[in-house]
Amino acid sequence: MLTVDEFLAPYSPPVREMALKTRALVLEVMPDMVEQIDVPGKLLGYGWDTTYAGTVCVIMPLKDSVNLGFARGTSLPDPEKLLVGTGKRARHIKFKTPDEIDHPAVRALLDAALAQGK
Repeated sequence: MLTVDEFLAPYSPPVREMALKTRALVLEVMPDMVEQIDVPGKLLGYGWDTTYAGTVCVIMPLKDSVNLGFARGTSLPDPEKLLVGTGKRARHIKFKTPDEIDHPAVRALLDAALAQGK
């Protein structure tokens, strides 16, 4: 079984740092979520169970940034307009610096996504 550190090993140190910081926030807000490492999908998934339907959010490390994706992002309140994307339901936040993860609206979106699934 691959560990999160092993999954993130191919990425640059700044991307690894942002992914781990995002993961810490997700686990703080959603301690009861099931964490999955999706190697082919190149993401860490968090949900009520291991199904796509049960997915609440995902962390996607990229070349120079990290996306925090929300499976039902189009229905989340987003007064700060952090969510981007054109999917039918999913939306994401793109983090280019670790400081962006600390924005209070990020935690608010995680809280809303968690409440949405209950």
